[in-house]
Order: sequence, then structure tokens, then C-alpha cells
Amino acid sequence: MEDKFAITKKAGFLGILGNIFLLIIKATVGFISNSQAMIADSINSAGDIFASLMTFIGNKIASAPNDEDHNFGHGKAEYIFSMFISISMILVSAKLLYDSALTLIFGSELQFSWILVAVCIATIITKIFLFVYTKHAYKLHNSILLEANMKDHRNDCIVTTFTLISVLLTLANIYWFDSVVGIGISIWICYTGISIFIESYNVLMDISIDDKTKELILDIANRFKEIQEIESIVSTPVGDKFLVFITICVDGNMSTFDSHKLADNLETTVSKLDKVSKTVVHVEPKI
Repeated sequence: MEDKFAITKKAGFLGILGNIFLLIIKATVGFISNSQAMIADSINSAGDIFASLMTFIGNKIASAPNDEDHNFGHGKAEYIFSMFISISMILVSAKLLYDSALTLIFGSELQFSWILVAVCIATIITKIFLFVYTKHAYKLHNSILLEANMKDHRNDCIVTTFTLISVLLTLANIYWFDSVVGIGISIWICYTGISIFIESYNVLMDISIDDKTKELILDIANRFKEIQEIESIVSTPVGDKFLVFITICVDGNMSTFDSHKLADNLETTVSKLDKVSKTVVHVEPKI
């Protein structure tokens, strides 16, 4: 099985190639046919290229091992570059929303073309392939970079389907739907960008581990009869996992050797949880 960083690198590279291809054909056909939805879709592809590039670069930095200056590795680079992706999505969506709204108000000059239909179908097929591949990679390795790309490919499939519908509707002289789709695309991009931004921001601001995992940690700790009290559980994200600090209270008469052995056993057990990278247990004697 490929490791997380190798498969993320491949997903980023495939995303760059696929989106460059889509950008060229979408922009060319969109401007020729005056389709606001297709032009919006082409700009979305330009944003996708940037997103795939950020995935490629962020993954390269995150894959670097820990060193003297970065004791817990470089995993947070994933979230920094995911935030770049989210900001670019929000900025692009604002421009698309403005342009599409103007077209809706002042009218559209969309010209039907079977080439537009062919481009939409080619885009949907390409994005389905990229979505399936990235989703498979995301299931194997829980990476926010892979998650961001997976959602982006999925969104593009849905967005382009609506673009295809707007193109077909022009056969019935329904032109306003093209601008509406352009507005819908911009809102969708903005929503996705904000979601990724919030997730990245939370990790960079050291959000605590989720309640479900915390309950699992408590259940594990309660299995050790020598632990009289669990004083605190503190956590901080390290990449896509968490560093967990647990303070436990034991009988003050317990030997140093036994208390250290207890702490080691608890650390080993908790660290086996999927979302835990490392566990540090501090022992307090209780009178």
C-alpha cells in the first residue's frame, strides 16, 4: 500500500493535469459561446489547478520528518496550504457571483453548441475519475488535503451537470438559467471554501480532540483499576492526528516503578486509537 504522502502527491499531480485540460477546453468554448456558466466553470477549473498545486506543495512539506526545530514534524503544513486553497475559492466565488448577477440582470448572449455539450460530458467523466481516485486515497489516509480535493472534484461533477442542463435549455430559448447556474456555482464554491477554512483554522488554533475519541480514552483509562482518578485529558493536533496528555492519580504508596509501568501501558493503549499520534501520561500520587 502506498503511504499517505506518496498517494497524496499522486492525487495532486493528477489533479493538476486533469484541471489544465479542463481549463483549456472550458475557457475556449465558454468565451466562443458566451456561456456565463461555462466561463464560471472554467474559472473554477483555474482555481482547481491552484488547489491541486497547493496540495502538491503542502504534501511535500508535511511529509518532512521531525527535526530539532520541529519536534512533532511538519504535519500542520497540510492545514496551512488547505487554508490557502479555501481563501482562493472564496475570492474566485465573489468574482463569479458579481459577473453572473450582472448577466442575469442585463441578459445573456449564450449561443447553443453541441461542443458545449461535449465539453460538459468530458468534464463530468474526468471529474468522476478524479473523485473516485481521491476518495479511495482519502479513505486510506485521513488527510485534509485529500478531503479538500475530493470535495472539489465531487462539487465539479454536480456543478457541470447543472451547466449541461443550462446549455440544453437554450434549445427551448430559456437563457436565464445559464446565469442562475453561474450564481449557483459561485455560492457552492464559496460554501466549500468556508468549510475548508473553518476546519483548517480549528486545527491551526489547536482545537481539542473530538468528544467521541475523548470518551474512548476515558473508557480505556477506567479499565486500569490502579487509576483512582483521571484528573485531566488535554490534546493538541499534530497533522491529522492528536498529541494527548493525560494526568492520572494513583495511590501515593505505589512504587515509582509500578506507576511508570502503569503510565507506559496506558500510553501504549491510547496511542493505538486512530486519531492519536502520541500519548503522554503524567502520574500524580494521591494520599
